[in-house]
Amino acid sequence: MSKPIIIGIAGGTGSGKSTVAQEIYNSLPEESIAVIEQDNYYKDQSHLSFEERTKTNYDHPDAFDTALLLEHLKKLSRGEAIDKPIYDFANHTRKKETVRVEPKDIIILEGIMILVEPEIRNMLDIKIFVDTDADVRIIRRIKRDIKERGRTLDSVIDQYINVVRPMHLQFVEPTKRYADIIIPEGGYNKVAIDIMIAKVNEIVRKKQGLK
Repeated sequence: MSKPIIIGIAGGTGSGKSTVAQEIYNSLPEESIAVIEQDNYYKDQSHLSFEERTKTNYDHPDAFDTALLLEHLKKLSRGEAIDKPIYDFANHTRKKETVRVEPKDIIILEGIMILVEPEIRNMLDIKIFVDTDADVRIIRRIKRDIKERGRTLDSVIDQYINVVRPMHLQFVEPTKRYADIIIPEGGYNKVAIDIMIAKVNEIVRKKQGLK
């Protein structure tokens, strides 16, 4: 198997990264593409008490197990399968279960910090930054964290003001300059997504020797 094309999709919390990734994923046969979510590579915290885990700053680069993510990307590039971790946000640590991911022609890596680390950045063949207004992103984050992660409205807002926003300005926003493509308004920008899908399909056809 030839080296896969790795597409990185970055952007702030609630920007629509996952939607863009899903649209690209849905446009290709399942046997040709895999998605790696940086959120699943938060460091294991099972050695800490629950109270200590809740204090983790998930919007800082140090929260991620970047070494493991990099190792997995290298394995997929060599045509080797990986066991992708699963993160349990309700308990603030990794689950014991993993998900087997086989090497594919296209690997999508999506997450807020994927353009921060030079080693990961250098492995990306296409770098996308999803650029969405802050008011839209905070609304999406509130809805997600309350519905999917069992958070209260006050806790989400406090975290956004005290942690998420300053971390975004310090670490995420500056990585926009590394992007090959900037997609405004994330999943709602159908024109940009359709262009991206056409490009990815063209790459896959070339890799498979099709016209």
